[in-house]
Amino acid sequence: MHQGFGALPVMIGESPSMQQIKASIGQIAASDCPVLITGETGTGKELVAWALHHLSPRRSRPFVAINCAALPEGLLESELFGHERGAFTGAHTSRPGTLELAHGGTLFLDEIAEMSSSAQSKLLRAIEGHEVYRLGGKRPLRLDFRVLAATHQDLKEGIGRGRFREDLYFRLRTFHIHLPSLRERREDIPLLLAHYVAECNHRWGREVVGFTPEAQEALLCYRWPGNVRELRNLVEASCMGLSSPWISREMLPDYFRQQLWADQGLSSAERDRLLSVLQAYQGNRTQAARQLGYSRMTLHRKMRRYAIQIDPWPGSRRKKKGKSQG
Repeated sequence: MHQGFGALPVMIGESPSMQQIKASIGQIAASDCPVLITGETGTGKELVAWALHHLSPRRSRPFVAINCAALPEGLLESELFGHERGAFTGAHTSRPGTLELAHGGTLFLDEIAEMSSSAQSKLLRAIEGHEVYRLGGKRPLRLDFRVLAATHQDLKEGIGRGRFREDLYFRLRTFHIHLPSLRERREDIPLLLAHYVAECNHRWGREVVGFTPEAQEALLCYRWPGNVRELRNLVEASCMGLSSPWISREMLPDYFRQQLWADQGLSSAERDRLLSVLQAYQGNRTQAARQLGYSRMTLHRKMRRYAIQIDPWPGSRRKKKGKSQG
């Protein structure tokens, strides 16, 4: 658990998806309604929560964050709701929970999908009634707080499996912000690289200019499973101990270069297979897609990705009633 970042939130990116997210934050920040923030690990969900708090009327009050996945079930309820002395073994003193600490401000619940059914039920009552009972307590505490929740999991799937309450889902999803993966907004990578290089220069007194064109091209091709968090860590690792003003491809971390080579090898093999099948079917995309097990849309997307341009050969189109043409 921690309270605030101590700095203004910075949302890096000018892609259409990031512009929409910034607009959404501006539109809903002033509301007291809950917000559900979704996206893969490392996409910046907590930063969005902090931005929502900072732009809200509650900005001068506490911003309290808790990671629901980091605490065992019993301890999570005690952290959230607090406890009275003697409520359980080891409870030698009374202790306020994060909901009390967030009074007047914002409570951010990260990885809310990991919350137990019991805690979900109590949280729903707290959100709807703005009342909290400490564990072992007999009187309710009237509180004023806003809840922001985040997850990288599919909560609808959790509802279907009986692991997440549907009523809590709809209560949290009053507003919804989904963060795209870095793979879906590659045009923002140069801006992110420049931002984190500048951050490293400021923090460590360095004079790193940036990444060479070859290094940046490699970074643009990488699939970034850890998203922005991974990119930031890579920039920091690359700047650490650097004697040159430029970061070359050879200076990138070993794990990155090894994974990039593996990804490029897979991409090369997939491109070769696409070409082989398209040539075998004389450029007929319908038949090639069927052979590959793709939809025509998927085949077209992969052809664009690999810059494959093959037109159907004369006579390769089968004109059968009711079937699409290649």
